Amino acid sequence: MMENQTWVTEFILLGFPLSPNLQVFLFGLFSLFFVFTLLGNSVILGLIWLDSRLHTPMYFFLSHLAIVDIAYASNNVPKMLANLLNKEKTISFVPCIMQTFLYMAFAHTECLILVMMSYDRYVAICHPLHYSVMMSWKVCTIQAVTSWACGSLLALVHVVLILRLPFCGPLEINHFFCEILSVLKQACADTRLNQVVIFVASVFILVGPLCLVLVSYSRILFAILRIQSGEGRRKAFSTCSSHLCVVGLFFGSAIVMYMAPKSRHPEEQQKILSLFYSLFNPMLNPLIYSLRNAEVKGALKRVLWKERSM
Repeated sequence: MMENQTWVTEFILLGFPLSPNLQVFLFGLFSLFFVFTLLGNSVILGLIWLDSRLHTPMYFFLSHLAIVDIAYASNNVPKMLANLLNKEKTISFVPCIMQTFLYMAFAHTECLILVMMSYDRYVAICHPLHYSVMMSWKVCTIQAVTSWACGSLLALVHVVLILRLPFCGPLEINHFFCEILSVLKQACADTRLNQVVIFVASVFILVGPLCLVLVSYSRILFAILRIQSGEGRRKAFSTCSSHLCVVGLFFGSAIVMYMAPKSRHPEEQQKILSLFYSLFNPMLNPLIYSLRNAEVKGALKRVLWKERSM
């Protein structure tokens, strides 16, 4: 049986099986969303860089979240846009595996960055007198480096386990990028070890952090309710509600994707969910933080006013 296998060096990304006119429409729509994603997150980064009032641990982690969102979308979306217009939707083996690695690394890192952001809010609201010590720049830097390192190492484990598998034709991936579950379906060998590692990693990187976030915000909620100042309570609710919206969008779609029971059309479900947190979630994050955060809106007004004055 091994002798009859046809070894190939590229995959075919099936993408969205739609009419040519609809694919052109989606190309325009998704291109617009992609531009908004890059622009919105770049504006957040620029505001944090230019406004000294945003040089705090909270916005330090928000800048890392913006970087992850830009990188995450840039890894997945351009190939999808190109395939919407091209008849040949092939991708070579090495770029495909690299895309899988970067996609997993950025996703894992975003999970951990969101946990660090919730911890920052917990310390700021529940232990304000110790905030400068518990969230010093040294501690924040260590947390950020640890998030990036753990996310990359965990992604590397997935890629190493994929590379041990033999792949044989025809290799048609029913997805718009090299998503790990879709790639594993093309292996002509037992992938149970990969599936177990993915599930364990999901528990570690999704369920564990989500539990930490929920515990942090339950403590934060009780602390906010004890705040006597109406202005202080409003400010605390504003910053925390923004973060909770982002957490709900990201963790909710990821848990449904990798841990919920599969539907009768799992591949179509995967494509829709992947599209959500590859394109829509990175686009919505800066909108959520700018529309629901008074400090970001204030920074934007100050930067625009300074530009007008010059």
